[in-house]
Amino acid sequence: MNNRGEAVAAILAEWEGIQKQLAPLFRARDSKNTKKWMERGINLYLQFLYLTNHETYPPINRKRYDQFLFKPVNLEERIEFIKSRPEFYPSYRQLTELMNEQEKQFAKSNIKKKSSRQ
Repeated sequence: MNNRGEAVAAILAEWEGIQKQLAPLFRARDSKNTKKWMERGINLYLQFLYLTNHETYPPINRKRYDQFLFKPVNLEERIEFIKSRPEFYPSYRQLTELMNEQEKQFAKSNIKKKSSRQ
């Protein structure tokens, strides 16, 4: 497996661990600890986004989200929603969807990269 593939596998494994931490916190309505774990999840998502688009993270020069080729629809609005309310369950659901959609975008970027080589 290449370095990008290994990095993505590590990101997804870490996300799975974060989800396991968040589920009981949301049930207990522990907003203080929920926020801490959500911030880790948001950071992890951004790493995934930059990695998918062959960019370094943390960014040297912050790119606007609309400049990325491989990203979910309405990314800017969705990420701002999550960042503004990380301790709320709808933000968690939205972050989960972003991670799932970014995984598809990563696969799409790999396919595009392979087809451009041929």
